[in-house]
Amino acid sequence: MQPYGMQSMLKEGHKHLSGLDEAVLKNIDACKQLSAITRTSLGPNGMNKMVINHLDKLFVTNDAATIVNELEVQHPAAKILVLAGKAQQEEIGDGANLTISFAGEMLQNADELIRMGLHPSEIISGYNKAINKAIEILSELVEPGSENMDVRNKEQVICRMKAAVASKQFGQEDILCNLIADACIQVCPKNPVNFNVDNVRVAKLVGGGLINSSIVRGMVLKGDTVGTIKRVEKAKVAVFAGGVDTSATETKGTVLIHSAEQLENYAKTEEAKVEELIKAVAETGAKVIVSGAAVGEMALHFCERYKLMVLKISSKFELRRFCRTTGAVAIVRSLLFKLKLSPPNPDDLGCVDSISVEEIGGARVTIVRNEEGGNSVCTVVLRGSTDSILDDLERAVDDGVNTYKAMCRDSRIVPGGAATEIELAKRLREFSFKETGLDQYAIAKFAESFEMIPKTLAENAGLNAMEIISSLYAEHASGNTKVGIDLEEGVFKDVSTTNIWDLYVTKFFALKYAADAACTVLRVDQIIMAKPAGGPRRDAAPGGGMDED
Repeated sequence: MQPYGMQSMLKEGHKHLSGLDEAVLKNIDACKQLSAITRTSLGPNGMNKMVINHLDKLFVTNDAATIVNELEVQHPAAKILVLAGKAQQEEIGDGANLTISFAGEMLQNADELIRMGLHPSEIISGYNKAINKAIEILSELVEPGSENMDVRNKEQVICRMKAAVASKQFGQEDILCNLIADACIQVCPKNPVNFNVDNVRVAKLVGGGLINSSIVRGMVLKGDTVGTIKRVEKAKVAVFAGGVDTSATETKGTVLIHSAEQLENYAKTEEAKVEELIKAVAETGAKVIVSGAAVGEMALHFCERYKLMVLKISSKFELRRFCRTTGAVAIVRSLLFKLKLSPPNPDDLGCVDSISVEEIGGARVTIVRNEEGGNSVCTVVLRGSTDSILDDLERAVDDGVNTYKAMCRDSRIVPGGAATEIELAKRLREFSFKETGLDQYAIAKFAESFEMIPKTLAENAGLNAMEIISSLYAEHASGNTKVGIDLEEGVFKDVSTTNIWDLYVTKFFALKYAADAACTVLRVDQIIMAKPAGGPRRDAAPGGGMDED
């Protein structure tokens, strides 16, 4: 039988979904499923998710960005939400969960409107009006005086950072914020806008507890030094990116040796060359040689003789950071380069206050300290009982550092603890009554979407959500715009007394990205999928990827 219509146009094996039921509502459903996963992880009492990715790596975390990254979402509409969450994570470094959960909630409300008989384009136009109004209201809720901030004042930094860190590690935010704020302030450049997130490193060492964590001005390298010298103070450093070894010449040559003396001399000249070079390095005043590749036996022997410490850093990114910390210039040519001697220039040397090998919790680490020399790199040494706890702590530190970067650019704050969301919901609902036309239903539903945040925070903390939302509305109606939930006591309080603040930029971008993602999903009315290409699927491991037992 001859295929007709869409079948005859497209290749065999394609899928075509169109219309409200097949495309729009299915898309909305997929997005609701995704946001249902992340929603229970929202806020300080959020639950952890245990995700095992396709490489059998285990993640135990409540960080939405990590969860959706590792889930490998297949559905094209849900992927749009994942991308919105990733954009938020890259832009601000926090609030990915808010973005995904809020977008899911908006789509769920759109679902109800579509079933009532509204057309998606009317919903989109209502949502667009609502998001513009919401952003306008958000800027009115900014705490007066918060735009002028000294990014080197630890108290002000902690007060802005606390909410982001507490949402990942509730109950430990005080210890963590202290460490992160110290580390960030130490590496903050003269113009804070140029703050580089990469300058705050994290070293994870198993053992001990969070209380044993500390900050090192400089770097912490896992591993021991190569030679026997384990500690130097106030030393100059020569960095060789290409390794310290005798290299084979580029051309092949045959050497004919007639007698034992000639053989001896042949070996001696190589030795003499190596010694000459190491001696030249020692004479420049350097006490430490850092190599980016292998260190030859003979070179090491002479380094020991001249009392030079030898460090090997195989990762070239670590090597670059090391150069940043010490102010050295990495010399790319190999140290013993075709017998052409090239000791480093004095200008290429860096300097450190001390390099020492210490044992922390059974692991030997090399600690490079640079207290006075600039504020280039700072390392937070995290301690914890298991790897997954350390990974989660690292995510909390990353969020804190990213929040610091965001506050360097824009330090305005809005009330946290769902106070901002309830106020937005209240004002947008009032705004929807003033609108004529079918947009007003969409705007009212957009306002209702904000209730998801206090509701989820309360549910995750095991409180009665309806009771809390109604009492929050009552407080806000009487003009207390800063009343939010205090999750520790399970009551509502003025958040300026409990010191729970969120950054304005985090909220601004989260709402913007969520609204954009939701509108993008609603604009789709047909899904046409081509036949997948042949060949083995990349994620289909032999035997289903699982053991028999």
